Amino acid sequence: MQADLLLVAALLRRGRSLDHCSSALSLVAVLFGLAPWLGAPPSLILALLCAALLIAGLAEKYWALRVALDAKLFQRLAEAGEQLDSQTHALDQALQNLGLQNAQQTGRSWSLRSQGALDLLRKQALCLLLQIVIVVLGFFIVLA
Repeated sequence: MQADLLLVAALLRRGRSLDHCSSALSLVAVLFGLAPWLGAPPSLILALLCAALLIAGLAEKYWALRVALDAKLFQRLAEAGEQLDSQTHALDQALQNLGLQNAQQTGRSWSLRSQGALDLLRKQALCLLLQIVIVVLGFFIVLA
């Protein structure tokens, strides 16, 4: 079980690289969005593309935060060793107390938890992919 948790934690840490790429694309959106203030001619299409890029970037940032939290939790629980069951119960209780988990999710297997965490990473990657598509689409629109 520990090896599984460590592997999931390692995979989730890759979300940090995705987040760095997304942050760079969001910065590009901000720079292009501010271009009219620096004397460039205003463009409604460019403004809409920048807005879409920023919205996708904010969604990615949300998933990145969730993935980073799960990466730390999986790493910590992988190190729990023999105390995994008691640590799992304590985690479930803490999540419920903070309103981050409902009572029906208590007692899920680590396999289900791993799949849920990896789904968050997929959502993060999809948001980055959306940003990339927006940038490519923007290049084609600007060049046309």
